[in-house]
Amino acid sequence: MSFKETQIHAGKRGNRLPSPSAPGRASSSARRHGLAREALDAAVRDRRPIALDEVMREAALQTRVDRKFLLTPEQFTALLKSLDQRFRVLEIDGLRTFRYASVYFDTPDFEQFRAHRQGRRRRYKVRTRTYVDSGLSMFEVKTKGRRGATVKHRLPQDTRAAGILTEQSRSFLEDVVSAEYGQEVPGLEPVLDSNYVRATFVDPHDGERLTCDADLTYADRRQLLHGPDLFVVETKTADGRGAAERALARMGIRPVSMSKYCIGMALLHTDLPANRWSRLLRRHFEWEPARAA
Repeated sequence: MSFKETQIHAGKRGNRLPSPSAPGRASSSARRHGLAREALDAAVRDRRPIALDEVMREAALQTRVDRKFLLTPEQFTALLKSLDQRFRVLEIDGLRTFRYASVYFDTPDFEQFRAHRQGRRRRYKVRTRTYVDSGLSMFEVKTKGRRGATVKHRLPQDTRAAGILTEQSRSFLEDVVSAEYGQEVPGLEPVLDSNYVRATFVDPHDGERLTCDADLTYADRRQLLHGPDLFVVETKTADGRGAAERALARMGIRPVSMSKYCIGMALLHTDLPANRWSRLLRRHFEWEPARAA
């Protein structure tokens, strides 16, 4: 269940983090456990498909309530079996599982990580997200709206800009942060590369979405970490009450306070204060903080 570490010796590449699939680096395809991926492939075969345009029309949920859960492959299979056939699987060009590559930005002293750890009201995440199989890329800013709802602001971009804070994306970011919080944006740089495989299940009737991620990896310029054979399942609803959450409650599975970004930063930088997630990190990722010299 532990993260497997691969040390990286990469040359300078400007502000862009090296891709985990680049030559000379281990990739997630080299992992051996694979039970989560097998469960994911089985689950998507058993569902009716839904097209992306219908998802965007019926269940876009740019403003939403998100809750995350960590599931074993067995729990994930049981969850999908408990959901009725209204939940359909997103299908694009014949594909039902998709590779995601995200690069997160922060200040050199990780100000946004610290804001999330402290639970500050005015906090945000900045990332580029590339949908590897379709060749689409987005610059994204996630803010907190009323009553803790997540608001996602997106700007389409060329895939060559993935992992780079361009003049256009910087201007977009400044507009969002100024409008939402009345703040100025500090100097940011890429600090974390996150990759995984995702399937999305959608109930177009209620607008509920369920994203299911496996094969998680984290990387920076120093190392690449392969994740445990678990699912990160995220429910996305308009009001925080949905069929998937009710099913998880019946299974006795409670939501976890987990940000992929913050978990990745804590794993890659064991000297950072991560007490907010320490129980989860120790239980599922065999994490131990760095000892003071």
